[in-house]
Amino acid sequence: MAGSHQTFAEGASINRPPLFTGENYAFWKVRMQIFMESIDIDIWDAVASGPFVPTNNMQEPKPRDQWTAQDKKKFGNDVKARNIISSALTVDEFYRISICKTAQEMWEVLKVTHEGTDDVKRARKNTLIQEYEMFRMKQGETIVDVQKRFTNIVNHLIGLGKSFDTDELNIKILKSLDRSWQPKVTAISESQNLNTMTMAALFGKLREHELDLGRLDEEESKAKNNKKSLALKSEVERSKGKSEDEDSDEEE
Repeated sequence: MAGSHQTFAEGASINRPPLFTGENYAFWKVRMQIFMESIDIDIWDAVASGPFVPTNNMQEPKPRDQWTAQDKKKFGNDVKARNIISSALTVDEFYRISICKTAQEMWEVLKVTHEGTDDVKRARKNTLIQEYEMFRMKQGETIVDVQKRFTNIVNHLIGLGKSFDTDELNIKILKSLDRSWQPKVTAISESQNLNTMTMAALFGKLREHELDLGRLDEEESKAKNNKKSLALKSEVERSKGKSEDEDSDEEE
């Protein structure tokens, strides 16, 4: 929990790279790519494609003393990327990449360490696909609970390379709801374009409906309590009147 808190705390500044403590790698790597691209798209390219190596007309590496200003600038993107990645790691994570010579190598070491090899990723992806296919609303869950679980599965699958169409996700969400939601599911399916409606907008409508149902339940509960209260009051008054009549008969 502390590691997660640290990650969000670092994110308070747009001038510092998001801190990686060894937790939530899938979350961190996306933020890290955005951070580097926001500084200079060429810095991220040094990570994704590898460092720029100045060469001569024979495609042979140039001696450093023959580098042009442009060569130095392009090569410097790898240095900047290495600096950013190093600055974003705790001591334990830094030791994993301390001997790496390029930003691309650093990134790959972290990726394999925290995502696993291709075989591990494939197994993880298959497990998540099964979770996605079997996803259902649990008894007692709120729409917010459903949204958190569903979004977590989808985001991890996207991180592992799976893609989804907008309507596919929306239809899956609606089908995952229990039978009590069927009238609302039908209404949304008939009135909304699920091909263009965002997942956030869909959950927003479901949440709004859930709040409306909650208000209705609360009003019905209050009405029942008021009815019981009136019935009890009436019963007390009848009992009181009956008792007074009996006392009057005894006096006669």
